[in-house]
Amino acid sequence: MDTKFSGSANYVASRDLMETVNIAVALQKPLLIKGEPGTGKTMLAQAVADALGKKLIIWNVKSTTKAQDGLYVYDVVQRLYDSQFGNAGVDDVKKYIKLGKLGEAFSADEQVVLLIDEIDKADLEFPNDLLWELDRMEFYIPETKETVQARQRPIVIITSNAEKELPDAFLRRCVFHYIEFPEQAQMEAILRVHFGDLEEKLVKQSLAAFYWLRELRGIEKKPSTSELVDWIRALVAGGVDPARIEDTIPYAGVLLKKDKDLRTLRKVK
Repeated sequence: MDTKFSGSANYVASRDLMETVNIAVALQKPLLIKGEPGTGKTMLAQAVADALGKKLIIWNVKSTTKAQDGLYVYDVVQRLYDSQFGNAGVDDVKKYIKLGKLGEAFSADEQVVLLIDEIDKADLEFPNDLLWELDRMEFYIPETKETVQARQRPIVIITSNAEKELPDAFLRRCVFHYIEFPEQAQMEAILRVHFGDLEEKLVKQSLAAFYWLRELRGIEKKPSTSELVDWIRALVAGGVDPARIEDTIPYAGVLLKKDKDLRTLRKVK
């Protein structure tokens, strides 16, 4: 089992990213990953877990998510229901406490990788509300008068699409890395991971068309890596001759998801 992250069979990581991951692990600090959608931020956590032989726990953050949700939930409604119908064990409050994803990571017997995914979707106070727990690696449950302490400090990876700025107090506690959009050579390596033995001409033509499209003036939502992968799957499934891609963009709707962008493309292709 590796003790340092050096990429994985399913994830192509730059040297800078690998070094940043390992520094964050060594310093026992959360790793904050930013980058445009589709640059592999979420997949990084799975790759780190796979490479280090650790379980991955994912906390998907939504606009309605509160920091408390990651710690524990007290099911007071179920307890009230049980008390009304005379169910046994209603006095045992612990029965109605369910740990959240952060609580699960703290309670694990072995070190895990905890992914807090798309933290910028939550309200502005969400990151600050986690400062104590991430610093001290513990939290208190007043209903049971118990303190949950991390048995093994988890490797915490936090992703953000930069939809909103995160508080300075939170940023100071993180190791930061911005994932740049892959250059063409790195993208080709990523495609080899996904597809293995793709026809060489198809790879070259599709990459040339993809990067041309990303640079096309007027495109509002640039296609991402995941959309490129889907597009190549579509090209293979449709039996498209690579030579055709020189003059047109087949199945453009796989790459472009806005009608304005499709109209922009039609003006030039």
